[in-house]
Amino acid sequence: MTPTLCRDCFWTGPEPQPRRCPRCASPRLVVHAELDRLTIAHMDCDAFYASVEKRDRPELRDLPVIVGGGKRGVVTTCCYIARINGVRSAMPMFKALKICPQATVIKPDFTKYRTESRRIMDKLARLTPLVQPLSLDEAWLDLTGCERLHGGTAAWVLARVQADIETDTGLTVSVGLAANKFLAKIASDLDKPRGFSVIGAAEAKAFLAPRPVSILPGVGPAFQKSLAIAGYQTVGDLAKADPKTLATTFGVYGLRLSQLAQGQDARAVDPDQERKSVSAETTFNDDLTQVGDLEDELWPLCEKVARHLRKDAIAGRVAVLKLRTTDFRIITRRRTLAVPTQTAKALFAVARELLAAEAKGAAYRLIGIGATELVEALGPASDLFAGDEARALKSARAMDALRDKFGADAVQSGRALKTNPRTP
Repeated sequence: MTPTLCRDCFWTGPEPQPRRCPRCASPRLVVHAELDRLTIAHMDCDAFYASVEKRDRPELRDLPVIVGGGKRGVVTTCCYIARINGVRSAMPMFKALKICPQATVIKPDFTKYRTESRRIMDKLARLTPLVQPLSLDEAWLDLTGCERLHGGTAAWVLARVQADIETDTGLTVSVGLAANKFLAKIASDLDKPRGFSVIGAAEAKAFLAPRPVSILPGVGPAFQKSLAIAGYQTVGDLAKADPKTLATTFGVYGLRLSQLAQGQDARAVDPDQERKSVSAETTFNDDLTQVGDLEDELWPLCEKVARHLRKDAIAGRVAVLKLRTTDFRIITRRRTLAVPTQTAKALFAVARELLAAEAKGAAYRLIGIGATELVEALGPASDLFAGDEARALKSARAMDALRDKFGADAVQSGRALKTNPRTP
């Protein structure tokens, strides 16, 4: 009598034979022994940016679409047709176009993506107060105790909101339902697009055992090589290892690896988890070597980050400069600010010093700026801001007001005019 859910008409009951919904004859059934007991979910939009663009431009529906920078940029995301051709996120654009020359490349429109993200996140927030967004296109949910409120199990509620999102926005999402956050995130990626996958507690260890260690959070290519050298190729290898040995070899994260390999994750879904950083970056059409040219690219990025900080009523304690060399090596430099900032002036002053110390004639293909160690900024009178920062913030807020009223180009700073002089 395995619990079963129909994703088309939302019928629930014991597993039917043959495997078709007894009400609507749909084969889209979710069948799992723990289906009625699991309450932790991860919802992930399918190829989000590319899907938004395809929805808004129906003529692209059956074509490969890449969202990203110019030919020297990188792939932000791509549709599933492009993925079939071998294109992947973060791939250099020239490589993506080499393997998929027929692709349509679209510059990202984050204002549009944020609007669609809010529509989806608002629907999730109506299900439970425990929603923890990870980015614009994914979030964890904890539906524990919501059965009486919604009149059905977490699986039933998730299937209904999945269908509602597709009907209302024209976008699809995939759902992972599991015993904890780690397993739910893995489950949401198992059956994309429009997927609904379940990983129960009883099967977690066996499910993970044959999979590569790269499936574990925090295990990138470099760490994967280190684990392989130590004899850990699969998650099962880690599960069989002595936790003390892992801790001795890999420090505190060794214990975390041991727990994850067993399918264990005690983290709660935390809707109040702080945003870690705000950043912006740009890839150049031609490599840049001169500090002055790099500064010209850096200033508008500082303005962009500062505007986001002010809009979200947060301030950054640390400025982070990012550079990418011509061989794709990433360099980051950071400095703690005298006071938390919401202004481009403060970010640029620090980033400019970091840049001068780093750029000694080498060629760079990308520059970025970020603000991290974020704190809440309650308003213009907040005690966070003093002296030069307070004066700069007052000026920045006045410019924000003018731009909101008359448009983004209504007023520009002197530095911006130097970088992008207007045509008479």
